[in-house]
Amino acid sequence: MHALSDILLITLCAVICGADSWAEVEVFGFAKQERLRQFLPLANDIPSHDTFRRVFSRLDPIQLERCFLNWMSVLAKASKGRLIAIDGKTLRHSLDKADNRLAIHMVSAWCEANQLVLGQLATEEKSNEITAIPRLLEMLDVEGAVVTIDAMGCQKAIAAKIVQQGGDYVLAVKENQPALHEAVKGVFDELTDPGIPCVSYQFHENVDAGHGRIETRRVWTTDWTDWWPDREDWLGLKSFVCVESVREINGQTSTDRRYFISSLDGHDAPAMLGYVRGHWGIENKLHWSLDVTFREDDLRNRAGHSAENFSRIRRLALNLLRREKTCKTGIKGKRLQACLKEEYLLRVISQGV
Repeated sequence: MHALSDILLITLCAVICGADSWAEVEVFGFAKQERLRQFLPLANDIPSHDTFRRVFSRLDPIQLERCFLNWMSVLAKASKGRLIAIDGKTLRHSLDKADNRLAIHMVSAWCEANQLVLGQLATEEKSNEITAIPRLLEMLDVEGAVVTIDAMGCQKAIAAKIVQQGGDYVLAVKENQPALHEAVKGVFDELTDPGIPCVSYQFHENVDAGHGRIETRRVWTTDWTDWWPDREDWLGLKSFVCVESVREINGQTSTDRRYFISSLDGHDAPAMLGYVRGHWGIENKLHWSLDVTFREDDLRNRAGHSAENFSRIRRLALNLLRREKTCKTGIKGKRLQACLKEEYLLRVISQGV
């Protein structure tokens, strides 16, 4: 009774304008019906919220993701050295105890330079990020890019996949890889105090101050990796990295050290610090926006694939809203502007044409 293209476009427009549920998508459709008829056939009027829900619960999420990737490949122009951060986020209220279904965990790829989501895949358990990340990488163009992943993704197969696709990696090392963590930590314990004769390293430091806080960041990088017996198991491995953060807040000081391995050489410590800090853009600019502006963690879409597919629509809406630059306000203000002014909504949608 309804064209699939009508259902998809109405949903995208509704989410851009502030809709957070299928009922609100229906409300938007009827409120904007006259305007929508100017460019959509709407042979049987606006679908009901149950129709929206049923369609999205049955759509193949992998096929929808491929369409998403095709669109994003046009929007996110590739540039050598661009940062692609990969991280996961759980849709908390997608948990369905009645049907014994775990909460859906989405693994997303974020391009820091373009401020865009490049792609995402779902996994039902966080531990399965290890298998989801290689599948996501296969769908992405990472040639010439630097891919950053937290400790969950610090795996030999993932490092090899990135290098084989023409990219470089910066992978966080924690206690989930105890031997590797101990090796890298030991290197920098010796290099930074008292130092190792004939072993070179690069060092960089910067200081940020504001809002009553002073943060000093120090980074050490070294190409001294050939001593490590497992080095050949990590394809492309060239350097070890240590980042130290010293925070002073209200007279209290805390120090934290984090360790990384990379396929980049260790000759550019400032750039390496940029990649490490840039990784957190996926938390601060993607996950935070989805939680605060789109209320993702409060939503209860559970039927079939509806939670996963609605999540993709939210990320597409966020991409389009970020790309629109004429409205000088935040994402929440842009959603309000799109709802109030139809010409602005068309301008946002046109970002993807």
